[in-house]
Amino acid sequence: MIKASELNLTAASKDLRKIPSDALVIGVAKGPDGPVLLGSALPAKAARALNDSLSVLGITGAADEVRRLPGLPETGADSLVLTGVGRAQPGHGLPAETLRRAAGAAIRQLAGVETVVVALPSPSVAEAAAVAEGAALGAYAYEGYRSGIGADGTAAPKEDTGAVKNVIVYCECAQDSTLQDALRRATVLGRNVNATRSLVNQPPSHLYPETFAQAAKDLAKGLPVKVTVMDEKRLERDGYGGILGVGKGSSRPPRMVKVEYSPAKFQVHLALVGKGITFDSGGLSLKPAAGMQTMKLDMAGAAVVLNTLLAVAELGLPAKVTAWLCLAENMPSGTAQRPEDVLTIFGGRTVEVLNTDAEGRLVLADGLAAASEEAPDAIIDIATLTGAQMIALGNRVSGVMGDDGVRDAVKAAADRAGEQFWPMPLPEELRASLDSQVADIANIGERNGGMMTAAVFLREFVGQVDGEKIPWAHLDIAGPAFNEGSAYGYTPKSGTGVGVRTLLAYIEDVLARAA
Repeated sequence: MIKASELNLTAASKDLRKIPSDALVIGVAKGPDGPVLLGSALPAKAARALNDSLSVLGITGAADEVRRLPGLPETGADSLVLTGVGRAQPGHGLPAETLRRAAGAAIRQLAGVETVVVALPSPSVAEAAAVAEGAALGAYAYEGYRSGIGADGTAAPKEDTGAVKNVIVYCECAQDSTLQDALRRATVLGRNVNATRSLVNQPPSHLYPETFAQAAKDLAKGLPVKVTVMDEKRLERDGYGGILGVGKGSSRPPRMVKVEYSPAKFQVHLALVGKGITFDSGGLSLKPAAGMQTMKLDMAGAAVVLNTLLAVAELGLPAKVTAWLCLAENMPSGTAQRPEDVLTIFGGRTVEVLNTDAEGRLVLADGLAAASEEAPDAIIDIATLTGAQMIALGNRVSGVMGDDGVRDAVKAAADRAGEQFWPMPLPEELRASLDSQVADIANIGERNGGMMTAAVFLREFVGQVDGEKIPWAHLDIAGPAFNEGSAYGYTPKSGTGVGVRTLLAYIEDVLARAA
């Protein structure tokens, strides 16, 4: 069972000596003349002495630099933690994302510590909220499936690596009545991003369509949402040919999971569609062995839309949100779909499968067509869809394509949330490369610009309302969804949870415009 980590977030502004903690986090900037201590949490004399010692201690203030020192008598903390914020001008405010990353880097590297006070410069509620979000994102640990048995058969000593449990944001605005709402949002956001990470980190031996569907039910317990699981018999009956085709090669059949949050009075109706390939071998168009090593990540889009909806429900936002989790395992076998097979997608359109490793767009086609039948105000799909995304934008920047209005709104929401998305075009000439001799469309086309070609394919399955196409955007998170390198900022190794923050911010922005 997936357990979303719990972080207790509070705020305080009283004398630090009256706030007992295991660690006190202070910011350090790379100033024009060397490292500079930030904020006024410490008494002036202690701050001056520490500031004068930074260079001697080898502290630079670089982003992601976290140093742990013995606590000072002037504080109630056992240890003092200095977290770098990068280049900054003393006396000037720090950008929200800089605060998130500095707080997240410190909390991530303090795993095993129970209670931490974070005293980064945050005079306003918005700045304190950014610190809280960074802390919530940094407070993540994935336990995995370690047995606790050593090589000699006896119990192995277990390191205390659990995530930080309590974070106190030390800020001037601690008594502001609106801060509590900001802390609650940060708590909910952190929990759902971390649940997304844990789903992505699950081994494919344990997370497959049936168990993913059960995880969705488990995570939704206690919230006002409805979860409907469509098994292979219903998928066959209702004509979900894309998901069925992709899942044919696996002994573990596919599922479509529909999650609905529909408050009594809602201002907008949004549909979220997520690719949920719980393991992608490539099917008969088999990937090389090295290319399969991280393919448990291929269900990240479905995890994102599930946890975005759960965050919206927990926050009680006045938006109707429907999430479609398109779940299948893409495996080679005697029953697997073949190159040149033709599938009938939900709603009747046909697709010629020229490459079984271009499977994500097939399951998303079913999801987009089904979501369109409910005539939402907008549809957004999100997926670890193409290697071309990584070639074009690297491992930390996601692509966003679609109708100009939704695409630009997603980009603005991502900027506000602190995630990196970049708008890409949908060149009309790419559509001709998807023409098929035997079906309505082929599942692969022009190789160059493959990220955009995949989006052009998906656009074909977005429906219309009263003759007008439903506003739509496609988010390709292939690289950013899984961090194969070292942890940084609030981002751990492996599953990152990218996309939840952007989609939640997008929904909030849509509601603000509708108000």
